[in-house]
Amino acid sequence: MYDSVIFDHDGVLTTLVDLSVLQDAVWETFDELGVSDPDPDHVERMVIHVQPDDVHTVAGAYDLDPETLFRTRDEIASSLQREALVDGRKVPYDDFDAIQHIDAPMGIVSSNQQATIDYVLEHLDAKHLFGTAYGREPAIRSLHRKKPATYYLEQAMADLSVDSPLFVGDSDSDMAAAAAAGVDSAFIRRPHRKDHTPSPDPTHEISGLNDLLSLDGVPVADDFATVGDDHTTAADGGASE
Repeated sequence: MYDSVIFDHDGVLTTLVDLSVLQDAVWETFDELGVSDPDPDHVERMVIHVQPDDVHTVAGAYDLDPETLFRTRDEIASSLQREALVDGRKVPYDDFDAIQHIDAPMGIVSSNQQATIDYVLEHLDAKHLFGTAYGREPAIRSLHRKKPATYYLEQAMADLSVDSPLFVGDSDSDMAAAAAAGVDSAFIRRPHRKDHTPSPDPTHEISGLNDLLSLDGVPVADDFATVGDDHTTAADGGASE
């Protein structure tokens, strides 16, 4: 029996923002720091899958402080994602409410900014559902700590006082973090992962959050059988966007 369920956030609980939002954030970052005509290649290096070397290389090209560049980039990216949430371009998946039937502590471990995760939970009035929720701090050190590293996952487990969680994610880095931490994983096959083959192999594969409620080992509230009469469940075929 799993003693908890921990979720990745983007692409699992809420939809992804369009890549253009994150690209705009980097262009705005350069403008904020007084760089009027950055190399488009440098912009792309700061959009997604950013590594510490990327930050130092790009900062050096414009005589910028690397920490200032990265902090500004994270703050603006978070601000634009919060705007996307407010105006409906980033929304919870239709099956989000399924997690309310899980009878175990829950947490979030995301590679998005902490400010973004905090705002999402406040906006959705969902903070009470999670015993802990981790995003990245706006510092270069967070790039060493994010998944597939186990740092934030282990922090969440410690906060929840658990040692046998199921970690639910939509990316290889999620599966790798779970494997490195020695915990089971569930790969959620959202539409943007329709043809993806996860690596390393997950313990489970699900099509949506409803499927969690029928997985062996996931504690489900006693009243779920009654609720299930009126709601789509995993046994009914699940649901995903």
